[in-house]
Amino acid sequence: MDSRAINILLVEDDEVDVMNVKRAFRKNNIVNPLYIAGNGLEALEMLQGSEKQSPLIPSERRLILLDLNMPKMGGIEFLQNLRADPQLCLTPVIVLTTSNQDQDRVEAYKLNVAGYLLKPVTFLNFAEVMATLNKYWTLCEMP
Repeated sequence: MDSRAINILLVEDDEVDVMNVKRAFRKNNIVNPLYIAGNGLEALEMLQGSEKQSPLIPSERRLILLDLNMPKMGGIEFLQNLRADPQLCLTPVIVLTTSNQDQDRVEAYKLNVAGYLLKPVTFLNFAEVMATLNKYWTLCEMP
């Protein structure tokens, strides 16, 4: 695997949004490995698992795309748990949500998210957002 490749964990419970992310990746030739978790609890299990269980171990370069409104463990609670874990606390997270609530935005930024993006309504705009994110994480120096 390319040493500059970034493992991307999409934490999203909506199958249509998961499909849109996958389609946008294909449309923009984004070849980074994409892993899916249906809620915050599942994502934490993937991130905290052993190397044999998950390629998302702390030594690998990774980025999390996080929805906020999910069952079992929502995005804000996930962020609180992620930031409290010494092995995971520096993992970059970009919120990708439908929530335009100021309280959600403030809470997310208090928990050191790298960005807060509203999900675009049309696929074309969604694909543009994914292309922009790809340029961003390609240019950023990530651990």
